[in-house]
Amino acid sequence: MMLFDTHAHYDDDRFGENRDALLASMPSQGVGYITNVGTDLETSLTTLELTRRFDFVYGAVGFHPHQAKDMTNESLDRIVAMLSESKIRALGEIGLDYHYDLSERNIQREAFARQLDIASQLDMPVIIHEREACKDVMDILRASKVGRGVVHCSGGSRETARELLDMGFHISFTGVITFSNAKRAYEVVPYIPSDRIMAETDCPYLTPVPFRGKTNHSGYLKYTVEKMAEMRGVSFEEMADITTRNAKLFYGID
Repeated sequence: MMLFDTHAHYDDDRFGENRDALLASMPSQGVGYITNVGTDLETSLTTLELTRRFDFVYGAVGFHPHQAKDMTNESLDRIVAMLSESKIRALGEIGLDYHYDLSERNIQREAFARQLDIASQLDMPVIIHEREACKDVMDILRASKVGRGVVHCSGGSRETARELLDMGFHISFTGVITFSNAKRAYEVVPYIPSDRIMAETDCPYLTPVPFRGKTNHSGYLKYTVEKMAEMRGVSFEEMADITTRNAKLFYGID
């Protein structure tokens, strides 16, 4: 079973000249599918380019809360146009980030709500980013008509996960669950139903143990899936099968 990295940022400058060779090596490292996720117009355009160059790379496009301040009517129109491309499978990464506040909070909330409205109109799944903004994210999601999405890099409580599941969302986990201080994950990871759980790297960030501190890439996804399997009391092969199957269904990939 080939793994599915459901959230990656190969548009990041950290990959530099090694990007193409690294991506090309992924099938030999057991990774059969990758979703590259845009965070603004530029990275969304790069995402689209990557989906055209690599058979196994799919894409999501949107404005991250950090870049919400840069979202204009024109740039949003260009994002919407990309959603009609055959290998662009979700709108994201969108949401709220009150940790860094790189965009003013009212601007973040407006950009988030506008993009959710577009996703609802187009019946596109969404990829949600939330950091230190759980209440506002949940309030905006409740007010939206979006019923398909994933909260990526989940670090929330079991109670929040329950409400998201009730809303029809998936929950995805990164290498953070391999960190020694990831105590909450031992409660939440086993709680997610087998048809709603996915795995990701969020590379080049959040590299799992034993490579923490190095630039992350999809080849390290297996360490996150191994930890998920351990937490859920199943084999690695079963966990790999579950996460890949869920991701293919979520992104509409045969």
